[in-house]
Amino acid sequence: MPYPDKFEGFMINELGKYKDFKKQEFKPKKFGDNDVDIKIECCGVCGSDVHTITGGWGDAPTPICVGHEVVGKVVKVGSKVTTLKEGDRAGVGAQIWSCLKCQNCKADNENYCPHMVDTYGAPYPKSEDPEETVSQGGYASHIRAHEYFVFPIPDEIPSHLAAPMLCAGLTVYSPLVRAGVGPGKEVAIVGLGGLGHFAVLWATALGAEVTVISHSPHKKDDALKLGAKHFVTNGDKDWASPLAFKFDFVLNTADMTHTFDIDSYLSILKVNCQFHQVGLPDEALPAIKPQQFMPNGSSIGASHIGNRPECLAMLKLAAERKIQPMVETIPISAEGCAEAVDRVKNNKVKYRFTLTDYDKAFGA
Repeated sequence: MPYPDKFEGFMINELGKYKDFKKQEFKPKKFGDNDVDIKIECCGVCGSDVHTITGGWGDAPTPICVGHEVVGKVVKVGSKVTTLKEGDRAGVGAQIWSCLKCQNCKADNENYCPHMVDTYGAPYPKSEDPEETVSQGGYASHIRAHEYFVFPIPDEIPSHLAAPMLCAGLTVYSPLVRAGVGPGKEVAIVGLGGLGHFAVLWATALGAEVTVISHSPHKKDDALKLGAKHFVTNGDKDWASPLAFKFDFVLNTADMTHTFDIDSYLSILKVNCQFHQVGLPDEALPAIKPQQFMPNGSSIGASHIGNRPECLAMLKLAAERKIQPMVETIPISAEGCAEAVDRVKNNKVKYRFTLTDYDKAFGA
């Protein structure tokens, strides 16, 4: 396989046929002075991958190579790169470029840059790449990204555990720290899945008292093992009544919000606190009246991944505290990718997948 002109990945050619992966070549964007190429060692499997290739989140360009929880070895750096060198172990999350010039970027909100490029399925602006190449993700031999979106991985974190931190981990870490979660705070995590189990780990490590709210009673032992102090089953009648005005922050990680009784979740918030969503359903939320927020001045919000400083701080916390998420591994192949995304779609994973054995699939 020629490098660096072409990369190779397991790709989906038609949305909806989400298990029909084929290994094929694709052309990355033009290599720039601030770009970094990584030979991929492993890649996490994210719910976003599934929503994209099933068509649940709408249209996406095909053929597409998904995957935005990438860890591997730096094999090429641009002439202006200062943060990494060849041979470093590094990771890429759900964003690979932004303008770094707008007011959002300058305020460490590059994850809200109006010109941002997602790690897969997004065209580069012509100013960055004359061909407006569509980005491709981490179920592939290599990935090319701007150095600002490539993160050194601490030696203390194994690659297969670091990978899912780069999207799932950061997606919940950012809203927790921006909400001031720490000692003396009471936090509820709704849902104990790929996102939720990370949220419990981070909120506990930050010093908060954590309650997990789940529709699955059998997950109680895992919730307590991860650091939660309390477990509430939301299938019980009047489950929210004893929790009225209890929480400083409620983080919803489940992508089923369209089925929720929103009033129950708002009722458990302290005055002027937020029900925050990182689980993103395919369906729209039901109609909401402003009066529903009045009993406690609550609000509903959402967020998009996190910024570079937050990612570096998260990895440092994980390394220092020896935090280990629950991760299953599957060797990458057409069959392995299909199995992983199908099991994620059907909630048959505990609690994240990482695709491994890239050398066997793409060569050393």
